[in-house]
Amino acid sequence: PPATSDPAVPEGRQPGQPGRGCRFPGELRRGPCPGGPLELVGTHPPLLPAHLCFQKQVCNDIGRRLTVLEDAWAQGKLSAPVRKRMSLLVQELQQQRWDAADEIHRSLMVDHVNEVSQWMVGVKRLIAEMRQLPRA
Repeated sequence: PPATSDPAVPEGRQPGQPGRGCRFPGELRRGPCPGGPLELVGTHPPLLPAHLCFQKQVCNDIGRRLTVLEDAWAQGKLSAPVRKRMSLLVQELQQQRWDAADEIHRSLMVDHVNEVSQWMVGVKRLIAEMRQLPRA
């Protein structure tokens, strides 16, 4: 299949095509976490630095919401503008630009509320939790 120009979709992969490259960048996994038994880690590209830990309940809440996002992303249920803005939001989080990430979050809620309402609360909570962490 021809490559897509969408920056949220890896080269050579069609939007919504199942596979590793279409998963939203974030997952919960068990690991050595001082704040609890779960850690939120990034994947494709990293949403968070490895071994970034939150309290278990916070981690579970964010993880549940990100799972809904990840499923919608993998199943091709997200529009190109939402995928693109979420990719930009991830970049802002990686650069620790919390205000810019929050602005993208707000614009998605205004412009695409029906599409993002089930999982955007988790993204908002993630931004808030990351703001409180010491800068890397």
